[in-house]
Amino acid sequence: MKKLLHIQASPRGERSASMRVANAYIDAMRANGSAGSVDTLDIWKEPLPPFDGDALEAKYAGLAGQTFSPAQTDAWKPIVALADRLKAANCIVLSVPMWNFGVPYRMKHLIDLVTQKDVTFRFDANGFDGILKDKSAVLICARGMSYSDAGGASEKDFDFQKSYLTAWLRFIGISNINTITVEKTLFGAAAETASVEAGIEQARKLADTRAHAEA
Repeated sequence: MKKLLHIQASPRGERSASMRVANAYIDAMRANGSAGSVDTLDIWKEPLPPFDGDALEAKYAGLAGQTFSPAQTDAWKPIVALADRLKAANCIVLSVPMWNFGVPYRMKHLIDLVTQKDVTFRFDANGFDGILKDKSAVLICARGMSYSDAGGASEKDFDFQKSYLTAWLRFIGISNINTITVEKTLFGAAAETASVEAGIEQARKLADTRAHAEA
């Protein structure tokens, strides 16, 4: 059975623009039979472990090819468990708001936990190699203002959200990435509604395209 993982990176729940678009995509995938089971990883409710002490020492033990101590083994287990949820999914949907030109700190926390050698990537003398090559991703980015209009702020200079997440997904092996951008969510209710509705329409079309491609 196909499995979809939804990583929710906004703490605003149903008020979140990115989550509303993500839910529309997931609902459309369910409706056309492409979603299978859905695993929701809400990073604001998930008990993300700290990455210090024995967990950090386990990282360096692994890099050095050393055997973990019992304490390091215990600290490493929840990290592997989180990464296993990414590995178990056929498609990873990320609904992520922009915070201060980047991503929420809990999203960065999750990335720092799961991006580990022999967990989501490998490397040798020839360079890095992502492990999650058989996955696809749908990246839904919400921003308070516009970074794509000709008269807006330069996306190249201010976007450390979509560019960072895309680079991370590619690093862990995912090259099949579709992105939906929802902008101007701070420009009043009318502007936000219009942008979210456009994102929902794009999400539904993307779900239909994927269903036809997989048929």
